Amino acid sequence: MTGGAGPTRRALILVENLSVPFDRRVWQECTTLRDAGWEVHVICPRGEKRDTEPEAVIDGVRIHRYPLRAATGGPAGYLKEYGTALWHTLRLARAVGPVDVVHACNPPDLLFLPARWLKRRGARFVFDQHDLVPELYLSRFDRGEDLLYRAVCALERMTYRAADVVLATNESYRDVALRRGGRRPEDVFVVRSAPDVDRFHPVPPEPELKRGKPHLLCYLGVMGPQDGVDYALRALAKLRDELGRTDWHAVFVGSGDAFDAMVRLSRQLGLADQVEFTGRIPDADLARYLSTADVCLSPDPRNPLNDVSTMNKVLEYMVMGRPIVSFDLREARVSAGDAAVYAPANDEGAFAGLVARLLDDPEERARMGKTGQERIGGELAWRHSQEQLLAAYAAACRDHSPVSANGPARTGRRPRR
Repeated sequence: MTGGAGPTRRALILVENLSVPFDRRVWQECTTLRDAGWEVHVICPRGEKRDTEPEAVIDGVRIHRYPLRAATGGPAGYLKEYGTALWHTLRLARAVGPVDVVHACNPPDLLFLPARWLKRRGARFVFDQHDLVPELYLSRFDRGEDLLYRAVCALERMTYRAADVVLATNESYRDVALRRGGRRPEDVFVVRSAPDVDRFHPVPPEPELKRGKPHLLCYLGVMGPQDGVDYALRALAKLRDELGRTDWHAVFVGSGDAFDAMVRLSRQLGLADQVEFTGRIPDADLARYLSTADVCLSPDPRNPLNDVSTMNKVLEYMVMGRPIVSFDLREARVSAGDAAVYAPANDEGAFAGLVARLLDDPEERARMGKTGQERIGGELAWRHSQEQLLAAYAAACRDHSPVSANGPARTGRRPRR
């Protein structure tokens, strides 16, 4: 797309809710663009235990990080977090200089502000919609369609209007961009998230991780109010108390603002001896747990966000060849297909029953695991998303001359006198 003889194009990717390269989707986008000849810069927050350096060049990608304290105390805390992030993003964007494409990853739907500033200097704006923020607000805060809900809807509309092209993570998100965002079909590209199979793959199981039990259950992911860890814990209590199953150990890998509450809930349910919380762990340790797991849990309850969102944990379970128990969500079925079994939405008893059924059927578990790996290697492979990502950039940059890294952006407008 850039061509070996022509000038190198520059892309600036803006991320607020995760550090890079910890954000795996963003990192895959970075390396895809790099391999296509782009000079790639990223502005993102620093991580707590990793990605802590303010500046880094990793595999040719230049990363600029800023300090950021996660929100606490409700909406006021988020306003403080987002205001800080916007200030640092604008500060670092000035230091990066002119770019051909500014690629903003939500949430929040506020990054159109620095993107619009860069557009005035000649950049094209690619909006990478990781989450539907209005649905996220409804699912996370349970406040209904109040004033703040209307505000986040307005911010989403402004982001859609400012973008030259939109990246959607699945067909449900694409439909929102067309219907609610008023975007033309040719301006919306589906770039699905997918595990990096070269980096993330099964390893030999380690039976000692089962803590002396015949079976290991595993949850991987963020632990926020909308992520369903509480549903999983209550389902495990039913698995023990109503189905009489104590032949399992469960490990919950990940962190989030509901982490401490979930640890307390496990104790209240009397699960402390059978449930282990690891927090965030290195990828190598994650591979050990998933490769040993007999059944993986995807307990996201049905709500306005989860029903239409692609869950990264489902894809990572599949690449490791693990069978999945999920609630019956629209996009969960699109991703997992027959690699999962589906309980009626939010029915913890049915969820527990499906876990028990799979524990008793090793042949079914093996079949489901193979199905998941085949889907990840086929229709859900990252190579398809790479093609869509590069097509989106080509569409954004059509009839756009490269900017100069050492001079002002070329906007096509006459300079002011």
